Amino acid sequence: MAPLAAREAFLDWLARERRASPETVEAYGRDVADLLAFLSAHHGGEPDLAALRLADLRAFLAYRAGLGIGAASRARQLSALKTFLRFLVRRHGLAPLPLGGLSGPRRKPPVPRALTEDQARIATLDSAEDSPALAARNTALFTLLYGCGLRISEALSLNMRDAPRAGLGLRVLGKGGKERIVPVLPAVEAAVEEWLRHRGPATPDAPLFTGAKGGRLDPAVAQRALRDLRRLAGLPEHATPHALRHSFATHLLGGGADLRAIQELLGHASLSTTQRYTGVDQAGLLETWRRAHPRAD
Repeated sequence: MAPLAAREAFLDWLARERRASPETVEAYGRDVADLLAFLSAHHGGEPDLAALRLADLRAFLAYRAGLGIGAASRARQLSALKTFLRFLVRRHGLAPLPLGGLSGPRRKPPVPRALTEDQARIATLDSAEDSPALAARNTALFTLLYGCGLRISEALSLNMRDAPRAGLGLRVLGKGGKERIVPVLPAVEAAVEEWLRHRGPATPDAPLFTGAKGGRLDPAVAQRALRDLRRLAGLPEHATPHALRHSFATHLLGGGADLRAIQELLGHASLSTTQRYTGVDQAGLLETWRRAHPRAD
């Protein structure tokens, strides 16, 4: 099949059988067109898809990288091209390529987005709730996330027996069943105690944070509560429960805490995961320098 006819057949299949959105069809069409144009220039004539090799695809990705195309865009484009080639194998008898041996560019993990100290203070002290009990619950939860660096799932898995006490370590069960001990600030204990005054007595194995019907609080409800506060208080869009954990790490780092100590507090298996926060902190330091240095302009 001629290259252009193969492209048109592929796009028709995407639209009719896969019911892909017009935007997806258009994007995949561009991706295939980019490959065909490269192959024409690379081989000096109309490309023969039956003779396509992994080396051709690697050369194409290297060419795109040389144009300054980012790793995420190149990885997405490679995924589209693999779909195109598998379509040709299934529908038009193209000899299969060992595409499993072709790995895309490694995507850099996103840099965590932390709140400023003032924004974190608003998120942990204010509330969009009219109910004093719900306001106390949300304040306690968000103070715990920011004060102890917990994941939302870790905080919501706590039971009454786990209620944090200042001066005592809070035992947290993290990813993969890995246990860690984190210190508890007096502000965290005070916020949780205020919530428990509204919650009332419960058995030791009852959930620490409950929803409207008394069951364990759903993460989506907590996320919605912070989203409502975000809109009410003018907090940035990245003000989420997980951003409070990021802020815990970033503010500790900015205060001079050791990176390995932060790794232990966060429960990261690898130090490289924790090291992403150094980029956040350096960006903050640079912005401070730009604002404060008399010769920054």
